[in-house]
This record gives sequence, structure tokens and C-alpha cells, in this order.
Amino acid sequence: MAQFEIVMPKLGESIQEATITKWFVKEGDTIEEDDILFEVATDKVDSEIPSPVDGKIVKILHPANVLIPVGEVLAIVALAGEDEEESEVSTIENSDRKSTPAENIEISSTSEKTSETSLKTVRELSNRFYSPLVKKIAEEENISFEELEAIEGSGTNGRVQKNDILKYIADKKSGKTAAVVTPSKPAVQEAQVISSVVHSETPVRPKVSVSIGAEDQIIEMDRVRKLIADHMVMSKQVSPHVTGVVEADVTNLVLWRNKIKDEFLTRHGEKITYMPVFIEAVARALSEFPGINASVDGDKIILRKNINVGIAVAKPDGNLIVPVIKNADEKNLVGLTKNLNKMADAARKNKLAPEDIQEGTFTITNFGSFRNQIGTPIINQPQVAILATGTIEKKPAVVETPTGDVIAIRHKMFLSLSYDHRVVDGALGGAFLRRIADILEEFDMNRSV
Repeated sequence: MAQFEIVMPKLGESIQEATITKWFVKEGDTIEEDDILFEVATDKVDSEIPSPVDGKIVKILHPANVLIPVGEVLAIVALAGEDEEESEVSTIENSDRKSTPAENIEISSTSEKTSETSLKTVRELSNRFYSPLVKKIAEEENISFEELEAIEGSGTNGRVQKNDILKYIADKKSGKTAAVVTPSKPAVQEAQVISSVVHSETPVRPKVSVSIGAEDQIIEMDRVRKLIADHMVMSKQVSPHVTGVVEADVTNLVLWRNKIKDEFLTRHGEKITYMPVFIEAVARALSEFPGINASVDGDKIILRKNINVGIAVAKPDGNLIVPVIKNADEKNLVGLTKNLNKMADAARKNKLAPEDIQEGTFTITNFGSFRNQIGTPIINQPQVAILATGTIEKKPAVVETPTGDVIAIRHKMFLSLSYDHRVVDGALGGAFLRRIADILEEFDMNRSV
């Protein structure tokens, strides 16, 4: 019987896992191509996944509300036109059980005694990424931290995948794997000292529960808020943040927009805000400073060829999402305006597709929309910088004229850039931010639409 495996799709560049929030089909259902199979959720977007084939659902391998790695088989479909027999279903079930040897492998507590260095404690000292699934298998099978570090991973950048650790467990049981040398006592003590320093510098969370009053209201974080919180904490832990601030005189830009906004709406059917101009300026500056249009992978710097600018959008439920304008440097103001308005509208209506939030190389967040002057935003990983735009205000300023300096009313705003100090130093970050300000200050107020 010809079969097709439905796998967890890759929903974003940095997304390695996702949660099935709902199945729209059950075992035995007949499906057609493009029928919606299930809804999947990440910290970025919720998406409905259609079927790529016609056929019948033979088996669903994972229930709803379970975190699944990208590429994992979720369901098996018998292709349309093929006979389905009960014996073959049994074969599938048996093969499915065989594919998860971690459930059947028994390791004696004597032979699998872990080292003095606790996996749970010391793994925080590792520069290597382990998925929750790999960590769970390691803990359940008493795999020590030293053993886990020694496993050769077959994933991207040597990442240990499920199959790698299962093979290690099987080999260890059969005696094929050499024993990992237990660290010497001084080494263990050193690791424990480092661990204690790490933990001593971590703020102790206050026990809020003891001070909750009768009139206090407790609100459970929704799934997206929890994921955003985890992503923000991760970003601060991964990247040493530095924030620079400049004040820009955007009088020419304000006068130009006031002059052309009605004509722009009539001619192009779109309202133009300041954000398309900010995107244009950022895209131009990124082309001149490629070190900002980058990502960090271990000790390697990846300079991105495409300039894809993400815009942080507040959703009605209070959460944030970042739709991405691809190849922003290749679009004119009209194109940027239409693209931005379409993305923002889709974001607020929860209609963004997975590809709309992928492959961003730089992010802009607009504190000015809430009449805030300055913000210190958190970097949107795996990018290395994020720009915050403040509110535009009228201020008295000294203006140089041919006949001398005068005090005049000018339109000014603050621009703040948070950048990853691992790869962006003050000279590069400062020059890039100053370049954005210069582009905005030099805006041609006679520019046509």
C-alpha cells in the first residue's frame, strides 16, 4: 500500500519545534489535497496546515497540545486509489513502536551511573544547543552531561538530534560505545564553582504567592505571551545588549508628508505614514553597513545578502508579531507603503502566513505610536540589531542661517539602536545609527509621489 508521511513543517528560520493546537481530521477520514489537517502554533504565528495529497488517514502519531520537532512524522496517509488492509495498519503500528527504541531500552542503574557533575546543573555551562526532546531522553536514560557533550550530532552545526542520542543509547547497551572518562575531582569542583557563580548572579524570584491579597486578580499568561517571554529572556541571555541614541531633525519629512498625504491617498489608494520612510532609510543604511544585516552562529558571522526588514506590530490581544518586508532595498515608497499596510492589517486580523514572518534580517519597533520618546528594545534573535523610533515632537532648536544662528521650531525625534556587542562594536553601531538619522534629516521635501 502506497503511503505518505505528513511531517511537522519548517515554519521559520529559527523555529525548531511547534505545537499542534488542533487536529481537524481523525483516523479513517478520507482527505483531499488542500484539506486542512491541523493547526500548528509557534511563538510567531498560528497556521493551518493543508494536506499535500489525496488519501485516507491511516494513523495519527501525535495528539494535540504536544511540542513536536520540525521534520517529525505526524500522520500516515494511504494514498487515494490504494487498498487498505487491517494487517498493514498493524504493520505500521509495529514499525512505529520500533522507531522509538528509547521506550524499550532498559539500562541498569549500576552501569549508567552519572558523573558527579549534574546534567541539570552543568548543561547551563554548555555552548551547545539541545532540544527539549533530547534533554528529556538524556535525563530519562541517565545520560551524563559529559556523555551528551561527547555525542557527535548529525544536525545543523553538529546539533544532537533524537536519532543521534537513541543510537548512542543502543550502542552503549551493546558495548559499542567507549565509556566516557569521568572528569577529575578538580575539574568537577571547577565546574561546580562556575555553576555556583552563575546561579549566584541569577536574581531569586520573589515568592509572590505569599503576598496575594483577596482583591488581587490572577491572569494566566496565554500561550503566545509565554513564548514571547521565553524568547525575550533568551535574547538577553544570548546577546550582550548595547543601546545608542541619537536625535534627528525630521522637519523636512514632516512638511513633505503633510503636503502629499491627500494626493498619495487619491493616487495610490493607501495612507502613508512615516514608517515607510523609516524602512527606506534603514534599508539604505543596511546596504552601506552589511555588518548590521547579519546573524551570529557560534563563532561565525553570517552576512545576509537580502535586506528583509521586520516591523513589530501590536495585535488586539496585546501580543506582538513581526511581519517581514522582503528585499526592502528594492522597493520604492509606494511599494513599501502598500506592503507595510497589507502586512499590518493581516497581522491585526491574525491572517499572516508563515512565510510572512520568516527570514527577517533587521527589525524596527515604533515606540512613537504610543507617544513614547525613547525605547531600548530587545534584539529579535537571530538578528544582531533592532531600531526603535520615538514620537515626533516640535522643539526649539538652534538653526544655522547665512545671516547667523536663530532659534526656530523644528520637528525632532529620537532613534535608539540596540545591538549585539558580540559582533557589533560601538563604532559600527554608532556610525550605522548616525547614518539613518542623516538620511532622514536630508529628506527632499520636494520629492514627488
